[in-house]
Amino acid sequence: MQYVSSLRWASFAVMFALVFACGSRAESNRAQASNADNPQTSQQKPQQSSSKNKTSMTKVVKPDSEWRKELDADEFHVLREKGTERAFTGKYWDNHRKGVYKCSGCGLELFSSDTKFDSGTGWPSFWQPIAPENVETETDRTYGMVRTEAKCARCGGHLGHVFDDGPKPTGLRYCMNSVSMEFVEKK
Repeated sequence: MQYVSSLRWASFAVMFALVFACGSRAESNRAQASNADNPQTSQQKPQQSSSKNKTSMTKVVKPDSEWRKELDADEFHVLREKGTERAFTGKYWDNHRKGVYKCSGCGLELFSSDTKFDSGTGWPSFWQPIAPENVETETDRTYGMVRTEAKCARCGGHLGHVFDDGPKPTGLRYCMNSVSMEFVEKK
């Protein structure tokens, strides 16, 4: 009986590690190195625009019932319920075309293909948003770790997480869910 219990615990631990392979170790290191209540105090952090430079953006606010009508099940799960698609299954993790990635929920431009890079994680990764004010960040304390969640600034949709193990010049990796974005190819 004790063997079965240990086996279940080990299976859970392996599944947990696989689901959160997208940089959780890097984020844990950042959490330890920075103030736990404000992980944005580290030297490398997502850029936040100052209020005097911030352009006014009309927020999109809808009840879940309306979002369910507009989004498919996977989009709703990721954007509205903060889900995560499995690594190497999204439509954009290996996309090398030139263009712009927009929010699947509201169409706000989020990332340019010019800042996309191969992180090896199985999710589309970018070293900066197309405009700092288009992607908001907040502390995510789910699953026993401290991470930085990336959200669409217009509709609040969950996009993914930001980690500090990206390439120069920012050192950041915006690890996004493909289902949270729509790609518009540059003509």
